[in-house]
Amino acid sequence: MTKLRTLALLLGAALVASCGDQANQVIAGPEPNAVTRIRFFNFSVGGPGVHFYANDTKVAGAAEVGFTQDRFLGTATGGTESITGTAFGGVTSGGYYNSIAPGTYTFNARIAATVDNGLKIANIVKAIESGKKYSVFLSGAYDATAKTTDGFVVEDPYSESYDWNNVQVRFVNTSYNSSPMTLYAKNQTTTAETAVGADVAYKGAGAYVTLAAGTYDFRAYVSASATNPFTRTAVSLTAGRIYTISTRGSATTGQFLDNTANR
Repeated sequence: MTKLRTLALLLGAALVASCGDQANQVIAGPEPNAVTRIRFFNFSVGGPGVHFYANDTKVAGAAEVGFTQDRFLGTATGGTESITGTAFGGVTSGGYYNSIAPGTYTFNARIAATVDNGLKIANIVKAIESGKKYSVFLSGAYDATAKTTDGFVVEDPYSESYDWNNVQVRFVNTSYNSSPMTLYAKNQTTTAETAVGADVAYKGAGAYVTLAAGTYDFRAYVSASATNPFTRTAVSLTAGRIYTISTRGSATTGQFLDNTANR
């Protein structure tokens, strides 16, 4: 995939996410800001479907339907926003990034359903620097009484250059009640196993590690216990791409390894 094709996909994904009653690209800067990007994950255990905002401007709505779009003009009209929002385990805009202008924001998630529609369930303050990429995670266990949840932001500092023989992988820990964990990747062809960085605590992100393209079995465990609490097998990693493997869920009721490409 060339850089031009990647940019076209990014712009197309941002456009699809921008339709509905409230456009989500108001805060997006002009073309020079296209390299300053952000995306959102809903990993709040037991939490509702949400739409994501920067301050009071929607950045990413979900599953908006009934609209028309023109990718060449960058316009979209009509449409009705879904009341499902981005559900638990979901990522906005199909995993692609939205463009955003640099600045300090209070990122927040608001309930998409008819009941409590628009109610904020999380506020996460973060300074966004020009030319950088970020991922926002709702995390923790949703408090259905207070109607709140936890959340955090990590930078996605992957290289813009392409390596057509290898991939880059990093590990993010969003499991709120877990101890620091290490992720291991086992190549199904060579059976070689590689640690994807060191221990990563809750709300932490490890460094990107270079692996050969191929199919991998991943396992994450608390190093001190030397046990494997959860695994994900047969994950195909395509040369030239960048991946984030994240935990989601609870250490007491079950965890899962999510695989989402950064590029």
